[in-house]
Amino acid sequence: MKKTNSQKLNLGIFVIVSTLILITALYFIGNRQNLFGKTFKVNALFNNVNGLMLGNNVRYSGINVGTVKDIKMLNDTTISVEMIIENKILKHIKKNAVAIIGSDGLVGSMVINIIPGKGTAIQLKPGDTIKSYSKISTNDMLTTLSTTNENAALLTADLLKITTAINDSKGTVGLLINDVEMASNLKQTIAYLKTASINTSKTISELNTIITSINYDKSLAAVLLSDSIAALKMNSIISNLDKSSGGIDSVVINLNDAILAIKNGEGTLNYMVNDTMLVKTIDETMKNIKKGSLLLNEDLEALKHNFLLRRYFKKLEKKEGEN
Repeated sequence: MKKTNSQKLNLGIFVIVSTLILITALYFIGNRQNLFGKTFKVNALFNNVNGLMLGNNVRYSGINVGTVKDIKMLNDTTISVEMIIENKILKHIKKNAVAIIGSDGLVGSMVINIIPGKGTAIQLKPGDTIKSYSKISTNDMLTTLSTTNENAALLTADLLKITTAINDSKGTVGLLINDVEMASNLKQTIAYLKTASINTSKTISELNTIITSINYDKSLAAVLLSDSIAALKMNSIISNLDKSSGGIDSVVINLNDAILAIKNGEGTLNYMVNDTMLVKTIDETMKNIKKGSLLLNEDLEALKHNFLLRRYFKKLEKKEGEN
């Protein structure tokens, strides 16, 4: 069957439109994968890529600047990720930048976020390896949450035991909560403590009043409190009094010994103290001596008036008057 011109025209238009659509799609795909622009390569090392795939986006400060070119397993703990980044972004990336693997939304594909480092650093060069930071994976988070749940269950069980014991009045806390008498005693004790604190406050206030009322210019208390020389003299006086008290004690002991010796001995003092007859004899002797002295004075007066000795006594009186 021979094709008509209209059919040939429609076929040509279809081929042309399909070719344009294919070229446009290839352009956008190539542009998205940075196949047509100038680019440079940068590497980053990770312990876990968390499902990162070839062709995933690379972002710098939230802007799409490249794609993941290659993923290589270097060893059992290190994975090398090669990224292609637009050349115009090179002047903005420094060597202290950090690469982090994240997700594009809650359920989106994985992306690499390059975060600028703090402070100043030199510019990144093509082929350099930047620092990386591995975020906690979902499995690790679920494991941590599982452990946390188990610990929470154990903690809840322990709290249940504690609250049960408290409700049953077991232990000190249970007694404090359920024992009315102990609560009353505790309340009374607190009241006593409050009264004691009030009295202490009053005492301190009175002491402050006494200290404030001291005349630091004239009072002896102020001198004792503030004058170091007076304090030294007072210390010396107290030391001397201490020594004197020791000497007085020694003298008293000696006197006691002497009195005991006099009382218990056979010497003259014991005889004079304890013999009442000797005291009477001494008293009579003193009386006789006094009486004899009176008689002697009378005899001397009689001799003065005697005609034989009168002249002699007059001479004596005359000499005493001249002297």
